[in-house]
Amino acid sequence: MITEFELGDIVCMRKPHACGTNAWEIVRNGADIKIKCTHCGRVVMMDRLDFIRNAKKRLYERRNDDEQTGNK
Repeated sequence: MITEFELGDIVCMRKPHACGTNAWEIVRNGADIKIKCTHCGRVVMMDRLDFIRNAKKRLYERRNDDEQTGNK
């Protein structure tokens, strides 16, 4: 169960997708969360509480533009 996540993060869900992976990218963040399978591109929308319950861990964090370019 994770509580902190941002748009663009890659998260690991409890159950694997039918294509065989359980890594999902967060596409929309709000009252509902929209996630996209990193392997096949399938998009799923779920309630925030369901997402928090089903997400196991955050695999990769999205970096903002300042961190990528080295600017402050």
